[in-house]
Amino acid sequence: MLKFIKELGDKILNGYEITFDEAMELVKIKEENELELLYKYADEIRDKYCGDSFDVCTIMNVKSGKCSEDCSFCAQSAHYETKCDTYDLLNADEIVERAVEMEESGAKRFSLVSSGRNLSDNDLKRLVPIYKRIKEETGLKVCASHGLLTKEQAKELKEAGVDRYHHNLESSKEHYEKVCTTHSFEDRVDTIKAVVESDLDICSGGIFGIGEGEVDRIKMAFELRKLGIKSIPVNILNPIEGTPLSASEKVGQIDALKMISIFRCILPQSFIRYGGGRSNFDDNGKKGLKAGVNAALVGNYLTTVGNSIDEDMEMIKEAGYKISDC
Repeated sequence: MLKFIKELGDKILNGYEITFDEAMELVKIKEENELELLYKYADEIRDKYCGDSFDVCTIMNVKSGKCSEDCSFCAQSAHYETKCDTYDLLNADEIVERAVEMEESGAKRFSLVSSGRNLSDNDLKRLVPIYKRIKEETGLKVCASHGLLTKEQAKELKEAGVDRYHHNLESSKEHYEKVCTTHSFEDRVDTIKAVVESDLDICSGGIFGIGEGEVDRIKMAFELRKLGIKSIPVNILNPIEGTPLSASEKVGQIDALKMISIFRCILPQSFIRYGGGRSNFDDNGKKGLKAGVNAALVGNYLTTVGNSIDEDMEMIKEAGYKISDC
C-alpha cells in the first residue's frame, strides 16, 4: 500500500486525475504509517495547487427553524421536535452590525443563511437591500445560503453584491433519498447549475456521518469534481436530539482525516473547508491543516457552537497559512 500511495501521489503532483477505483483503493488504508504518508501527499498536493492561501468564512443564521424539508440530520426541520430556536428573517441593522463585527475579527467572508426549502420572493425582496448595505459598509466578500434557487433569483443576488452561493450536495445521489424525501438530489444539482450560469461562485460539499458508506463519500467527491466546485465544506455530523439521526455513531477523527486527504487527491485545486463538527477532534482540527484542509468556517455554526474566531485564526497562522483575500 505504501508503494501505491507514493506512486499515485507523485502522479497527482504531476497533473494526473485520480480515478474512482484508485480513490476506493485509498479508502482501504488502515495502518498508521500508510495514513501518515497519505496525509503527507495531501499536504504536498494542496501546497502545489493552492499554495499557502487559507480561506476563512463566517456565517450568520438570519432565519431559523420551521423548515418544510425533512432532512434527517437537521435541527431546523419542522418535521422533528428539537430545541432549535425559531425566528423569522432578522432586521437589517442587526445583520449589518454582525457583518461589521466579523470583519473586525479578521474574517474575509460573511454568509447569511436562512432556513427553508427555497428562497421566497418576499424574503428575496428583504434580503437584497441588506446585501447591498453589507457591501457598502464593509469590505467583506459576501456569501448566501437560502436553499433551492432559480437562475433569476441567483442573478438578483449577484446584482445585490453576493459573491458566492452555498448549497451542499450533502451525500451521494444514491444515499440522498435516504436522507431527505421532500426534495431530490437532482433539485440540488439544478440549483448549483443555476448559480453557475448566473456567474456566481458556488460552494458545495456535504456531511460525513449521516448513514452513508465510504463509497457514498467518494461518489460525492467525484460529483463535486464533475460540477467544477472549488469551495468544498466538509461537515462532521453532530447528532441533534429529536432528529432521526440523533443516535448516529460519530465519525472518528482518523476516518474523517483519511477521507479529507482522499478528497484532496480527487480535488487538488479546491479549497477544502472545515465545516461543523471538528470540535469533536482532540486537536480541534489542527492535524487536518497538514492533511489537505485549506479553508474553514470559523466562529459559531447554524445550531451548534464552534471555536472562537481568535483561536481558529491563531491555529491557522501557526500552521503556516496566510488568510486569503479571495
